[in-house]
Amino acid sequence: MVRTLQDKKLKKPLVVASTPKKKLLLESPPFPSPAEETPEATPTTSEKRKKSTSFYKKKRRTPGKRKLRFRPGTVALREIRHFQRGTNLLIPKLPFSRLVREILVGFRKDFRVQSLALMALQEAAECYIVGLLEMANLCSIHAKRVTIYPQDLKLVRRIRGLN
Repeated sequence: MVRTLQDKKLKKPLVVASTPKKKLLLESPPFPSPAEETPEATPTTSEKRKKSTSFYKKKRRTPGKRKLRFRPGTVALREIRHFQRGTNLLIPKLPFSRLVREILVGFRKDFRVQSLALMALQEAAECYIVGLLEMANLCSIHAKRVTIYPQDLKLVRRIRGLN
């Protein structure tokens, strides 16, 4: 059984825990109860003003230069112009080489491939993909859309006679 008593000298509540064999007297609990807490003095209006203005002064630092944001679509159009202007290959060489070697292992394990042959394969693959996407773009425009859907790619492959 646990009881709370008031200590007259300290004016703190004491917790008394008693069991049939022992009585235990503890000092006040580590956290004061809400009734024990004394209310703090409320600040006057002038103090409130001082606090509020100093708070905003601290908060309103001039940050560094803001990052420039472009309108939606501007960066995409710039990238399109950049990639149309260039003639370099867009697929990374090493992953493409790994893919070609993985496909060749299905035929025979001891194939060797010259670097010029890999370059020719990559050039042809990129040309095929670009042509496929151009036709898919025309299909999406015909459907009065601006987004290429998988159904556009399927239609292009069907028109070309590829399955």
